[in-house]
Amino acid sequence: MEEKVDIVALGELLIDFTEAGHSQDGRKLFEQNPGGAPANLLTVASHFGYRTSFIGKVGNDMHGKFLKKTLQKEGINTDAIVEDPGYFTTLAFVEIGENGERNFSFARKPGADTQLKKEELDQTLISGCRIFHFGSLSLTDEPAESTTIEAVKMAKAAGALISYDPNYRPSLWKSKEHAVKKMRSVIELVDVMKVSDEESTLLTEAKSYEQAADQLLAMGPKLVAITLGEQGVLMATKSRKEIIKAFQIHAVDTTGAGDSFWGGVLCSLLSMNKNVEKMKWEEIKKCAVLGNAVAGLCVQKRGGIPAIPTKEAVFEFMFKSLSDVCRQSEEKCNNKSVHICKLF
Repeated sequence: MEEKVDIVALGELLIDFTEAGHSQDGRKLFEQNPGGAPANLLTVASHFGYRTSFIGKVGNDMHGKFLKKTLQKEGINTDAIVEDPGYFTTLAFVEIGENGERNFSFARKPGADTQLKKEELDQTLISGCRIFHFGSLSLTDEPAESTTIEAVKMAKAAGALISYDPNYRPSLWKSKEHAVKKMRSVIELVDVMKVSDEESTLLTEAKSYEQAADQLLAMGPKLVAITLGEQGVLMATKSRKEIIKAFQIHAVDTTGAGDSFWGGVLCSLLSMNKNVEKMKWEEIKKCAVLGNAVAGLCVQKRGGIPAIPTKEAVFEFMFKSLSDVCRQSEEKCNNKSVHICKLF
């Protein structure tokens, strides 16, 4: 029997045209970067040696072909990506502030990613994965919304761990109220969930992140991670909550930060090969620290997929950042992998 795919992700695959300076005449220049949250996450897992596959739709155009080639170069299987000549590949223009935060403008009316149909799903692939991951941008329009929900239910019935990352982009929804309703509607199907600080309060209207985590957990997930930017991440289960501090770095572009963080967490979950309910708190913390390290490196470069670090770069970064911890280890050893293994 063929080995299971470790992570299958369904959702948007698009071009991020990211600000990249100015021309001699003072006009903004934009760099073509491959992106889309699910693809960013899969890139992390692929870099860590896991088998990954993407499900989605692009246009039969220069951008769609570029995106498929990019994923293939990253080691991500693209057999389940549909090239549709009837729709153009989705484009996002990204303006970056001085603090690395982004402002988006989308060319998606409609974009190819919103047009994925149920009959185009690879049922064998979905039913044969260890983790099935999706986001909320595939819930903004039909037929992609119904297709996404069908795929989630299919994976869940087959025993896959369901991972969810709701992502709020106001311009892609009919209204804020409609977005909240749709983004919340699938949480009951989810096992593990990552959400940003702003989106956690958007979905719950809680007065604190701890309250938001409790409300989200009550909807069904066993583990919730609320990313808090430079402060780190709040990891929460029904029995315990704790903020895991971020690594201190200078952010150049926060594109893909949350995706790379969650990719690191899912890689840890795969390596431990345990049910989330049976994990010790120290193991959950290790997942968060690895995720923070991946994100810490990602934001030091521009773009989504191009900024995702290698496994070796992540461990090197962790070794340097946690050198003080290593020096305090009772076992004196110069082997980086030993120290990283003990910590993670």
